[in-house]
Amino acid sequence: AASPSERKREGPQWSWFREAKAPRHGFEESVNRDAGPVGLQQAGLLAPASACAAQTVGAPHLSKGGPSTQVRNASQLETQQKMKSVGNIMKITKAMKMVAAARMKGAQRKVEACRGMVDPSIKLFGDNPMVEGKSVTVPITSDKGLCGGVNSQVNRVVKALQDVRADGAEAPRLCIVGDKGRSVLTRGMPESVDFVADQATKQAVTFATASAIAEEILKTDSAASRIVFNKFKSAIAFQPTVATVPSPETIESKPELVEKFDEYELEGPDRSEFLTDLQEFNLASTIYWGMLENGCSEQASRVQAMENSSKNAEEMLSALTIKYNKTRQAGITTELIEIISGAVALEG
Repeated sequence: AASPSERKREGPQWSWFREAKAPRHGFEESVNRDAGPVGLQQAGLLAPASACAAQTVGAPHLSKGGPSTQVRNASQLETQQKMKSVGNIMKITKAMKMVAAARMKGAQRKVEACRGMVDPSIKLFGDNPMVEGKSVTVPITSDKGLCGGVNSQVNRVVKALQDVRADGAEAPRLCIVGDKGRSVLTRGMPESVDFVADQATKQAVTFATASAIAEEILKTDSAASRIVFNKFKSAIAFQPTVATVPSPETIESKPELVEKFDEYELEGPDRSEFLTDLQEFNLASTIYWGMLENGCSEQASRVQAMENSSKNAEEMLSALTIKYNKTRQAGITTELIEIISGAVALEG
């Protein structure tokens, strides 16, 4: 007999509870320790393989939300990663701009002090790139990149100077200073390269470094040396320049240059030895001046390049932020529509 509480709760909604409590006929006998898969399947405890294959099992992290929600979340995560990368790049470019601006000021002071040492020799011997006989071209480039078009301009001038020579003269040889000039000119004119001095501009430029390069150039026995570099004009401008240094034999072969020395009274060695010493010093000082000018132009160009890079990164970060906000707001709007639609469906 049922208790009073059970009689009170009897009804349609509690009928299943009473039936579940009553054991079915033969249940204990059909399910025992020795029952195989057939017996379990007949008892309803083991579903057939076809029924299991028809069910879709999702991964735990994909169980919430539909395919559109998963794609939307992946798109937001990708945008966040791009925003982080662009932000880090912008920090690096701003730091490089500040470092280059500080180095440019120090290089500018050295350039202004060195110009007074080279100007007298240019006024005395001239600066004509047209050379009769064998000549050597010395392009001065940087060893580092991220500095705009400084090195590309020097390389273009060097390629153009290969055709600037007197009739019947030999093709100019190349003595390259800097890794950026080596990577371009050795690929385009490998047969014209005599030697390469790379890693010379990564450290502070000294007169000893320029003198060592000048000694290697003097071994070529050329009639003149043409040093190609970028002359610093301002923080936003530089000019490709060619400085020609004739050899002592070339000076003695031109009467108009010899007459200029005859106007002065010389003491010590004879004129031939004096010209040799003078031109060796003139070549080293010109190379030193060219390395300082090109280094200052490199830092000025790097300031402009890093400033442009920072502006581009800022614009890209702004565009990515707008895209991320639009995607996030679209997701929120879609979720609100789904919630409201579900509520309306339940009320109806």
